[in-house]
Amino acid sequence: MARPRPEAFDKRKIVAENRRARYDYAIEDKYEAGIALTGTEVKSLRFGEGSIAESYAEVKEGEVWLINANIPEFSHGNRFNHEPKRARKLLLTAREINKMFGAVARQGMTLVPLSIYFNGRGRAKVELAIAKGRKAHDKREHEREKDWKKEQGRLMRQHG
Repeated sequence: MARPRPEAFDKRKIVAENRRARYDYAIEDKYEAGIALTGTEVKSLRFGEGSIAESYAEVKEGEVWLINANIPEFSHGNRFNHEPKRARKLLLTAREINKMFGAVARQGMTLVPLSIYFNGRGRAKVELAIAKGRKAHDKREHEREKDWKKEQGRLMRQHG
């Protein structure tokens, strides 16, 4: 039997975060995925460079790929440098890939990267979410709900 996954991922150093995704999408499930990188990409990420603001993931031929993520070229990389916006393979189990494929194909969900970080062992990871796009009225409703939760907390602290 497989050991249970931790509820929150062990994030040591967050390199890139997609804050807009939490506003634009209703997040259903989150997964931690390894990412296949070249040496100069890892060095760029260690320097804190990288952006996933306009990136997404897609399932192709039984593999998950991170598309449009920008990891700039390493300054001392010379001829071994990488292409900044190349597609990068995400490392997931077959069961997770099948679950994602089913959600995207049947339910119209989207695979959205939430953050790139280094875990406790120094490995680059991607926090990937299965999410459903929000319409404009859903976004307004979500904002109202969030503001009400903040106000509730404030009131409880004052009177409770």
